[in-house]
Amino acid sequence: MARKQMELPRGVEFVGEKIRIRFQWNKRRCCETLPYPQTAKGIAAAAGLRIQVVQLDKLGVLTPEKYLELFPNSRQTPTTEVPTFFEYAQGWLDSLQIVEGTRKNYRSTLQTYWADCLAPKRMDEITPAYLRKVTTEINWPSPSRRKAAVMLITSIFNQALKEEVILRNPALSIPATRVPKRDVDPFTREEADLIISKLYEITAGLQQIYACFFEFAFYTGMRPGETMALRWNEIDFRKKTARVCRIQSLGQIRERTKTKVTREVLLNDRALQALERARTLTFARSDYVFAPEGSGDRASLYIRSETGPKRYWLSALRKLGIRERRTYDTRHTYATMCLMAGMNPAFIAAQLGHSVQVLLSTYAKWISSSSDWTELEKLEKAQNGTELVQAKLR
Repeated sequence: MARKQMELPRGVEFVGEKIRIRFQWNKRRCCETLPYPQTAKGIAAAAGLRIQVVQLDKLGVLTPEKYLELFPNSRQTPTTEVPTFFEYAQGWLDSLQIVEGTRKNYRSTLQTYWADCLAPKRMDEITPAYLRKVTTEINWPSPSRRKAAVMLITSIFNQALKEEVILRNPALSIPATRVPKRDVDPFTREEADLIISKLYEITAGLQQIYACFFEFAFYTGMRPGETMALRWNEIDFRKKTARVCRIQSLGQIRERTKTKVTREVLLNDRALQALERARTLTFARSDYVFAPEGSGDRASLYIRSETGPKRYWLSALRKLGIRERRTYDTRHTYATMCLMAGMNPAFIAAQLGHSVQVLLSTYAKWISSSSDWTELEKLEKAQNGTELVQAKLR
């Protein structure tokens, strides 16, 4: 507690058990962690060193050699220029292990919305205020496009922050985008079964993993990203459960779910059937249940985008003459099938990883059914019972 109450001089801060100073050198923001204790003497020494550095920079005599003399353990390379946004974004994009379609989509987003205003600027010159101004001035075609574009540069700046190219992520200051909720548009159970059958019909060999993928999705309600990230060691065939603890996002496996809560999904017969079929296709070659075609390291062979599954999905819908919808609607289909079967909303919410409140607000019209009058009768019976009790008490 005492340390938190200590008043620190300008440009001096605590980092863990050490002291860090911030300053500018050649108009570039720098920070250095010092081996000083977090005591009055340590703080004074850090403040004194910072004053010396600032003065040398003002006089124009803080050469790279002098910098290394003052900070011999510096992680920074003083002679190295900070990359421009274009240079850094290009390197970041090239380093991602994603399918080519996703890479092209990212590149197109960068060129369409960010290249003109950010490309020539150094990464450390891009301020939160400038990014907010730029974002406001762009003519966005839709809220969802704006949200995706902002998420992309946020990821780029996050990586730059981890690599100590910048001191903070300026994109975090951009106001969040409110994307209007899409209408829930599920398939009927009959349509779902037709789609699954058609997928098994139009795929062969390792391609059949995509048919397994959609059968499992329709009959568990798991999010597409959760299904892509599901591993064999998270399936318990004896207990008939799948543990959902990670998600595939932007081509990478994230060790979390969308809601940041791990859950267990109970598997019905159709979901287990999909897993049994998938086991013959992927168990021997990948850690992931729904591994795509091809070969590679077991730990990295997973579906990296919706491009692969979506190709077969759209083909099946066209052949069946069923109106095109998103692959995410497999989740809505499961939820509405469960509700229309009269299952307990609390159980369904747990399966989906929702709160009961979200479930009821999202799928309210599927809860209304011919049983509504039965529900109303419960109130009538309760009212009649109350009147009988009151009559007896008179």
